[in-house]
Amino acid sequence: MNKSLFNIIIALFAILTVGCDNFEEINTNPDKPSQATAPWLATTMIREITSTATESTKGFTVPYQHGKYLLFTERKEGSQYNNLGRASFSNHLTGLKNVDPMIEYATALSPELANSYRALGHFIRAWQFFQLSMRVGDIPYSEAIQGNKGVIKPKYDLQKDVFKGILDELDQADDLFSKGADISGDFIYGGNVDKWRRLVNSFELYVLINLYKKTSDNDLNVVNKFKEVAQRPLMRDYNDNFAITYNGTKGYCYPWSNTAADLNPFTQYTMLSTTYINLLKENQDRRLFYVAEPAESLLAEGKIESNFDAYIGVEPSDEYSSTIDKKSKKEYSDLNKRYVDLATAEPLGLFCHWDVEFLLAEAAVRGWLDNDAQTHYSNGIKSSMRFYTNFVSANYTHGAMIDEAYINSYPSSVALNGTVENRIKQIIHQKYMAGFFHNGYLAWFEFRRTGYPEFVLNPNSNMNPTDNTKFPTRWQYPQNEINYNTDNLNEAVQRQYNGRDDFNGIMWILKD
Repeated sequence: MNKSLFNIIIALFAILTVGCDNFEEINTNPDKPSQATAPWLATTMIREITSTATESTKGFTVPYQHGKYLLFTERKEGSQYNNLGRASFSNHLTGLKNVDPMIEYATALSPELANSYRALGHFIRAWQFFQLSMRVGDIPYSEAIQGNKGVIKPKYDLQKDVFKGILDELDQADDLFSKGADISGDFIYGGNVDKWRRLVNSFELYVLINLYKKTSDNDLNVVNKFKEVAQRPLMRDYNDNFAITYNGTKGYCYPWSNTAADLNPFTQYTMLSTTYINLLKENQDRRLFYVAEPAESLLAEGKIESNFDAYIGVEPSDEYSSTIDKKSKKEYSDLNKRYVDLATAEPLGLFCHWDVEFLLAEAAVRGWLDNDAQTHYSNGIKSSMRFYTNFVSANYTHGAMIDEAYINSYPSSVALNGTVENRIKQIIHQKYMAGFFHNGYLAWFEFRRTGYPEFVLNPNSNMNPTDNTKFPTRWQYPQNEINYNTDNLNEAVQRQYNGRDDFNGIMWILKD
């Protein structure tokens, strides 16, 4: 998907949503409150938080290379071999300058609509600050996005304070959405305030599960807070996913598709990994047939496409020369052809119902909830499978279709068992399998947090720039911060990482 065209289409959608007869007035007189302005800004910001999370063509694969779902063979890719590079503040924070204007324009609307737009602003802020802090650690928060107030060199807040602020903003969003009305300018949920509220609360649980090493911090009160939020309205099924639905027009096709509507020259370079394929095969999970193609070399040996033995992954840490050799011999499974053939493929989730069920299962295993962990675990698996059965046609399932009988029986075949650690491992494995081509960097964050799935470290291929015997744990800070906010950045790096902005630094949320 061409990103500039995507932006143009969403902007046009916003104009059509709010009406174009007063477009000139809106753009020439921004100080005059208008019913059109709050929806227009809402559309703009929703577009920004979704488009920055979903690049097109080759860029789309980058988070899934880091997450070891697939390999990319155009060249030796740093994203496959653990080189994270520098984070971008502008990708996550620049659009937040529109939050206050949106809220200001919304005051001219009904009190219920004003509540909803305020709630949306809190959610968008929480979402973006969370994504950025998860990458680097301490970030500007309390003084961020205040250039209009003369703050051009914002201080860096402690990651703990950033997370406290995020949780507070999500609490406010829940409260305001509960008193709100359906909004305009929303191409994700069609303005449905109940679905937005469910997303807010589900996402807050995800923020809290990332604080699992901080349960002894009385200031955060993580476990009781988790219990409180878990009682609020949450996502119910995959229809509540925070997801982008594609319409097949140029610039707005599924990011990996290669069709007449939108060409993608990079589809020839993918290979699926052992990390992903082996989990599906070990669990005899029919989702394999919905996401992968059988290996041509194995079909030539007489394997059949509806058999698990016809599929093979490639270890993503193998040296590039070895990977290319397997590519040339066709000793690998590629992506299911539907991802390339179909301009609409499937909605791309940025945060999904199954993720909520799996984190509820994890919380139950950790003793945070009295809920039955197996029930939530099963619900997560079933939600993922039903997503596939709804969006994948039979001709892309290799004759091994998933039906309701299979969906209902499968979770018992992989039931939680053993120690707390083993059950958490099972949960994260199922979350990983469900997360293919969804959620961006969530799988990498979960590996960093839990160690699962167990990625293979190969020092001979590892491109971690400062230590090839380790997986990196964070991105470096942006060059712009080094150039223009030097003192505040240096202070943050000193207090977190002993003065070294290193890929291997351990941020606050990862420390016991």
